[in-house]
Amino acid sequence: MVQAQATAKYIRTSAQKAGLVLELIRGVDVNGALATLRFSRKKVARDIEKVLQSAIANAQQAEGFGGDVDRLFVKTAFADQGPSMKRVRPAPMGRAFQVRKRTAHLTVQVEERPAKKIGATGGAAPTTRRARAAKSQAIEQAKGQE
Repeated sequence: MVQAQATAKYIRTSAQKAGLVLELIRGVDVNGALATLRFSRKKVARDIEKVLQSAIANAQQAEGFGGDVDRLFVKTAFADQGPSMKRVRPAPMGRAFQVRKRTAHLTVQVEERPAKKIGATGGAAPTTRRARAAKSQAIEQAKGQE
């Protein structure tokens, strides 16, 4: 399993705003994540899309990569707080207010999903509770008919 990550530093947005968009793509396959970012209305989504593209390119260059980009998914995605630029804004009666222009460090890590293994049943194991229940009922019925 190949892992790769990419980081963009000093992006002019707050880590909290970036975290809202990163939450949308965490755990999603890379094609779905790129589509989500492409149609997101948040400005920071463009920067996150660049970071994700870079992480995908890093994974393709990694040793041991299977060659199938469709098997990549976003393992982790987070935003750390960067340094804040402090500026002064004039206020009434000769006072001054401090304005903090925040920055963030965006990190996206992608990982390759393992290839699906075909078991003795001839297919992948059922993943949902309903599918497992249906499979166990079918096995019990087959035993009852013997």
